[in-house]
Amino acid sequence: MDPELEAFIPLFPRADLTDPVVQRKDFTQLATSIPVPDTADLEIEDRTVPADPGVAVRIYRPHLAQGAIVWMHGGGWVMGDLDTEHPWAVRLAEASRAVVISVGYRLAPENPFPAALDDVYAVLTWAAEHAAELGFDPGRIAVGGHSAGAGLAAAVALRARDEQGPPIRFQLLNQPGLDDRQETWSARHFTDTPWMNRDKVTTVWRHYLGSTPATPYAAPARAADLSGLPPAYLATAEFCPNRDEGIEYALRLLQAGVPVDLHQWSGTFHGSQAILSAQISQRQLTELATTLRRALTN
Repeated sequence: MDPELEAFIPLFPRADLTDPVVQRKDFTQLATSIPVPDTADLEIEDRTVPADPGVAVRIYRPHLAQGAIVWMHGGGWVMGDLDTEHPWAVRLAEASRAVVISVGYRLAPENPFPAALDDVYAVLTWAAEHAAELGFDPGRIAVGGHSAGAGLAAAVALRARDEQGPPIRFQLLNQPGLDDRQETWSARHFTDTPWMNRDKVTTVWRHYLGSTPATPYAAPARAADLSGLPPAYLATAEFCPNRDEGIEYALRLLQAGVPVDLHQWSGTFHGSQAILSAQISQRQLTELATTLRRALTN
């Protein structure tokens, strides 16, 4: 474990996600305690994307942005919202100079799959149709997110490919949740890792899927064909149950002819980039932003 991260482990709550409704308040308090950078160089606007039901989004516009990313928060599909993601969306918009469209998708277990994916796809379609109004090139749209949000980004890329939806230029997948089966080495053995462990992963998948059998749009690792997907950046944390499924997904993308950057961050754990004082967290956040900027401007 990176020593700068290890010192903070006792401060991370051991949330019990069997009742996520109860845990959302604690998660919000933790997430919104993250410092927010100065937003003077950003235009920030809350909108509702027309859908059934409407989807709340928060749009972050830097000056002279060329591209945009439809961005999904983490929280195991059961926690998180536009406010908990605000510190990270600000950082991403400022450092990448891309328009960040943060999506307030519906949460499980009240709204199990495919509610969140439907919300994200509606926002992607809306963003492509309103690119000129929002101030970016419609040919430069990426999708991305942290954790469950990264899993949603991978799923919406699959759906857009299959349904000939809006063209996606890039996928930015940070510690994605991709596979409900939990058969990899890391998924089976990381039972006591910080913040996220096997039991919590099992619980959030149960909430997210509800009574619906898993499909590739719910768990992208189940997709048989990964060809024709957008280029991807995929980051994994060493002490994370999702580690090996992320690495395997990146390898399968490569084998399907999809360009991939894969970064396995040694000494880190799931969500540890929230410890901003650690040098490795600063490197992780910088790499996400610079990778996105390069993908949308080249």
